[in-house]
Amino acid sequence: MTATNAFDPDRYKETTRNQWDNAAAAWHAWAPTLRSWLGPATERMLDLAGVGPGCRVLDVAAGAGEQTLTAAARVGAGGSVLATDISPSILRFAASEAERGGYRNVATRVMDGERLELDDASFDVVFSRVGLIYFPDQQRALSEMHRVLVPGGRVAAIVYSTAELNGFFSVPVGIARRHGKLGPPLPGQPGPFSLGSAGVLEAALSRAGYRDVKVETVSAPLRMKSAAECLRFEQESFGALHQMLASLDDAARHAAWAEIGAALGQFEHAQGHFVAPCELVIGVGTK
Repeated sequence: MTATNAFDPDRYKETTRNQWDNAAAAWHAWAPTLRSWLGPATERMLDLAGVGPGCRVLDVAAGAGEQTLTAAARVGAGGSVLATDISPSILRFAASEAERGGYRNVATRVMDGERLELDDASFDVVFSRVGLIYFPDQQRALSEMHRVLVPGGRVAAIVYSTAELNGFFSVPVGIARRHGKLGPPLPGQPGPFSLGSAGVLEAALSRAGYRDVKVETVSAPLRMKSAAECLRFEQESFGALHQMLASLDDAARHAAWAEIGAALGQFEHAQGHFVAPCELVIGVGTK
């Protein structure tokens, strides 16, 4: 590998921050879709993590905070939820939604999930919903989560399983990689399917010092009105795809998105509804 195409984690983080700053309003606007799509898996993750009244909870890579408020409703007035994210723009939506909903038990802080500026043993539960997969150093992030948990506290994460079982995302990723002239991701490199293969998430949690690790898969098909709506959803809010196409000029990017839109048509059914396969992996562990 040459120096020109070597993975640079610092540059990757900066690009990721900028992408989420730019996509913040769109991601927030798609909250109803995210709730219907990821909501059941989120509830299951919180069940497995034991999130309930009085818990002190940390949400890492919280984004616009839709799942933050789900946790806040569970912990009640006697608990608290701190939402953190590397993007200040997207986190402002989490703060505004918490205020609008009257959640006085929610706070937000801009923070790198690999360098949590928090005290040791200060949370009962730490979770991350489809965020850990994009961390350049996932083990460091898991170790930081371990550090801030109380003894007996739990970590929980939702990640995508394999590319083959997540066509709504893997098909566009394959097209974007081809247009961007990118090779396959290297072992250990962040990406949507970096923790999805059998045994990978369990091993990562165990290496970070967690015990009683449990993992289960959940079917979470993405249901939308049409392939065109799904294309708009991904264009507006999927930063990973934009990163893959960043080196292209406008015409080349337009051609790539057009091909992605056509390919998403395979998930559009005769009745006009769009249903694309998605399988999630939920992992939990105890400190």
